[in-house]
Amino acid sequence: MAPRSITAEVPMVPRMAEDPAGLVPELAEVSAALFRATGNGSVPRSTISLVQLRAGQIVGSTYLTVLHTGFLRKAGQSEERITSVASWQDSPYFTGAERAALALVEAVLQPSAGGERVSDELFARAAGHYEDKALATLMFAIGQVNFFIAVALIAKPVPGRSFTDPWK
Repeated sequence: MAPRSITAEVPMVPRMAEDPAGLVPELAEVSAALFRATGNGSVPRSTISLVQLRAGQIVGSTYLTVLHTGFLRKAGQSEERITSVASWQDSPYFTGAERAALALVEAVLQPSAGGERVSDELFARAAGHYEDKALATLMFAIGQVNFFIAVALIAKPVPGRSFTDPWK
């Protein structure tokens, strides 16, 4: 695989000219259901956004990173918390529950040299912070961002544009 150029200009146009959701409108119901499911109140919205920001960082998506950073800022999260998501393991700005959620998204998205990505120990740690409904919601929040990772990496919506209109 050829390395990426660090000096090349990155165009501010989407790779796909038309919104993929417009091309496959049947997915609108799935997307809306995922947003409703993750917004059920069992996990704080800030935790879900932290997890989804970390997912964007892990997969190298500027669109997702900018999107979820914006959501966190609008929700009043401090710059210290937002900017230290990438180094959450040694950051003092996160609760135990948030750390468990961040560890889960990393385990799901990063290969494990030891085999199983989500170990029993990690699951038990997360379950110690979240009741069953909240743990299921957190799993769906990780699945939700995974649903959009393919769009972000393949279609390349324009970072910083409205969440509802990144295609213009």
